[in-house]
Amino acid sequence: MSDGSAPEAPQAHGTSTRLGPEDAPGITVPDPQPGDLAEDPDLDELVDRLDLRQQVRLLTGADFWALHPEPAVGLRRMVTSDGPAGVRGEAWDERDPSASTPSPTALAATWDPARIERLGRLLAAEARAKGVDVLLAPTINLHRTPFGGRHFECLSEDPLLTAVIATAYVRGVQSQGVAATVKHFVANDSETDRFSVDVRADPRTLRELYLAPFEHVLAHARPWAVMAAYNSVDGTTMTESPLLVDVLKGEWGFDGVVVSDWFATRSTEAAGAGGLDLAMPGPRGPWGDALVEAVEAGRVDAAAVRDKVHRLLLLAQRVGALEGTFAPVPEPWPADRVAGELRSAAAAGFVLARNEGDLLPLRREDLSRVALIGPDSATGRLMGGGSATVFPAYTVGPLEGLRRVLGADVEVSHHVAVNSTDRTAPLPVEWLRGGAEVRFLAADGTELHRETRHAGSLMYLGTIADGVTVSDVASVSLTARVEVPVDGRYDVGVAGVGPFVLTVDGRTVLDSVVRLPEGADPIEGMMRPPMQVAEVELRAGTTVELGLRHEPVSADGFGDVDTATMTFKLLLAPVQVPDEDLLEQAVAAAAAADVAVVVVGTTAEVESEGFDRETLALPGRQDDLVRRVVAANPRTVVVVNSGAPVLLPWADEVPAVLLTWFPGQEFGNALSDVLLGAREPGGRLPVSWPASADGLPSTRPVDGVLDYAEGLRIGYRRGEDAAPPLFGFGHGLGYSSVELGEVSVTGEAASGLAVSVPVTCTGRRSGRHVVQVYASRADTAVDRVPRWLVGFVPVDVTPGQTVTATVPVARRALEHWDVSTGSWQLEPGAFRLHVGLSLAAADAGTEVG
Repeated sequence: MSDGSAPEAPQAHGTSTRLGPEDAPGITVPDPQPGDLAEDPDLDELVDRLDLRQQVRLLTGADFWALHPEPAVGLRRMVTSDGPAGVRGEAWDERDPSASTPSPTALAATWDPARIERLGRLLAAEARAKGVDVLLAPTINLHRTPFGGRHFECLSEDPLLTAVIATAYVRGVQSQGVAATVKHFVANDSETDRFSVDVRADPRTLRELYLAPFEHVLAHARPWAVMAAYNSVDGTTMTESPLLVDVLKGEWGFDGVVVSDWFATRSTEAAGAGGLDLAMPGPRGPWGDALVEAVEAGRVDAAAVRDKVHRLLLLAQRVGALEGTFAPVPEPWPADRVAGELRSAAAAGFVLARNEGDLLPLRREDLSRVALIGPDSATGRLMGGGSATVFPAYTVGPLEGLRRVLGADVEVSHHVAVNSTDRTAPLPVEWLRGGAEVRFLAADGTELHRETRHAGSLMYLGTIADGVTVSDVASVSLTARVEVPVDGRYDVGVAGVGPFVLTVDGRTVLDSVVRLPEGADPIEGMMRPPMQVAEVELRAGTTVELGLRHEPVSADGFGDVDTATMTFKLLLAPVQVPDEDLLEQAVAAAAAADVAVVVVGTTAEVESEGFDRETLALPGRQDDLVRRVVAANPRTVVVVNSGAPVLLPWADEVPAVLLTWFPGQEFGNALSDVLLGAREPGGRLPVSWPASADGLPSTRPVDGVLDYAEGLRIGYRRGEDAAPPLFGFGHGLGYSSVELGEVSVTGEAASGLAVSVPVTCTGRRSGRHVVQVYASRADTAVDRVPRWLVGFVPVDVTPGQTVTATVPVARRALEHWDVSTGSWQLEPGAFRLHVGLSLAAADAGTEVG
């Protein structure tokens, strides 16, 4: 196993390589997983020990994250935790830090199952260290449209790439005895009205695109849990959907637990009689006493409850939560090994989209002055908002990373240049003197709990401390002593929902009630809560006391369930300087530098769980910034720090464009590695990068219905009828060059094919490339997209070396879902296979039958 300090050993050597059997392109069929061999045929006997009330009690969470223990059957408390770009644990704050991995889009951009499986093992080790049994990841919904606000948490627009990467993720996590939860089943591909939207997709589209990754992962990784989504499909909410019983558990034979998305369980009887097994969170919900009564009255079959409990006990057995069962104890990862793994993983997902004149990699000996410019140039944006948010022990931004690698001999000047948001930032931790004291009070003023925090953003989900829940709290007060670094005017304020009073040295500067916009997703109150600010004058070297009092309110939008959450932020930042002043300084610095590196990107108000994107344009004047910098210095590198595509109208004016996604806590180190050539930019696009927003599918329901009218034609599958993308699916440049030789194909479509091609390194340095195979069908009676991905393999080559890459193509990759028979069918006749290093570069093709 790699220690993370260098890329994994090459995937292809000598004369050939293949990544899996013919029935599973890109992944191996799993060996028995921990817990599988220990499955006790007498689990039914354990269920028999429990009366109906005890059984039903197990089917709703004990609190926000944990399940109930049951001593009668030797069941301990099981803990779930959000992912998928880290393991948060039961706390959601700086006191329990987590490794921040690259975002799932970055993971898919590696096209490297071996690396992702290794990251899965790292996440499992993190989970066990935090007492977590069930990781709520990976998210395998598709990038139906880049307007989806949560696409940084998903993998790809392509079902096969999504499936292969997710399979590796699940296998890595579960190999260490931690359950993975593939989500959100199904068609939760956007955020607008996600609790109530009814998705309408024709059966073939549903099978070939949106269900396909779930089917593949179930077949080849055997996940122990699946999460049912909030939305409806064809009129039925997913926690009650017949797809859970008929397809997931019936046709596919899923033997694990179906858990609701949090607060997604809508009914007692329909959900209780159906395929949902676990309603989260708890302890309140629509089951409990109501489900007991429904069973006793004969409206819900007792056998349905027994099956749910059996599945929960099997899950407990698999993760070692049942007396007499044991799960592996993952080997702890030392801090330096974690850092190395995250650093190399981030670089492996960076996509070098453009590199005119071979500007990259930069030569250190040619540099004496570098201008680092842009709103994301200091710290960068490391992760998206919502369930994927964690609190890392440290972060390395672009400024720190570049200064560290270039050393004192190279001047790295830093310029924010433009404002990408009009929101005031939370109080910087480094301005705190002694931490912030937080007191939680009951309605009569009794102090329930007191703690010291080192953060400006505070979030509590369910539990605050032992014996104290959010529901117990009538008000919360925060006191912070702060020293600002420079004299000036500052915005001080609050963000959250409910009544707030804010004081500065005892003087009230705000006293108001802050409300969410009408119809807003309740998660918006956590991720981009409304804010109010006041302007104050502060002097450096003088400590001021900020006081905040807040009365928490329940979030609307989750139905009748008491959400028991509390989120608020204490804001403090210098009053924004007009962009033009900042821009002129940045342009002057760029003109005087040997190279300008401009870091642009989205903000937390643009990409997050809870809302979709209103535009694909970069926020603020970032486009203007890029154009003015490259006009001042033609040696300009633009680093795009976004989790999903943004419009880049200046792309053909800039010599080098590097797409970094949300790269996790090692962003700055990975960026310096790639810019200076210590590592290869290993990524290839897992999603088409559009040149404009014209013609893209919408995320906005009409009368509560979101019609997937585009059918199979999403992303690159839109074909020639759509506007050409700026950067196509599978695209990515390296620092070395290769040539592909003559393609050979063995086998038959009906039983599986193997596509082989020699790959010769013609460059002066080693390189990493991805051999991609696409299929097409000209003479067909079936409505088909122009080309679709059917297999791939990453290949590492050294100068002068020739490696023969062999890509398996499964029969299923060539089949279509036949609605008339309700089955997968292989159309007789010839298919054409196209091989290349991207979709656009794929060859004219070889016919196979």
